[in-house]
Amino acid sequence: MSETINPQNWPRPSGYANGVVSEGRYLAISGQIGWNERGELVSENFVEQAGQALENVIAVLRAAGGRPEHLVRLTWYITSKEEYRSNVGELGAAYRRIVGTHYPAMALVQVAALLEEGAKVEIEATAILPSK
Repeated sequence: MSETINPQNWPRPSGYANGVVSEGRYLAISGQIGWNERGELVSENFVEQAGQALENVIAVLRAAGGRPEHLVRLTWYITSKEEYRSNVGELGAAYRRIVGTHYPAMALVQVAALLEEGAKVEIEATAILPSK
């Protein structure tokens, strides 16, 4: 199990952890975009793409025998911080539906573009799975 870390006297972060301590098997999950199992983007909609990218992260995690609470880090790459900010409520709801209320350490980076044409968000993840 992981332990979230927050320095004393710092405000509690909303939607992420400042740090996570965990022991076990390291799982690196490559950047996932909002495409389905056929390699097709599910939508042009930012929230739908983000939701599918999270679903893809969780699918890889589960394929390795993990669960959402094993995530220790997510890095989000987005093409528009305005689109992210204007959809933060919907994104939060999608996150909780897919991942639950576990919030690992996170970073959010705006990029000029993503490699896949039409992709608006890519999420890479790190998980620590229990030792076998």
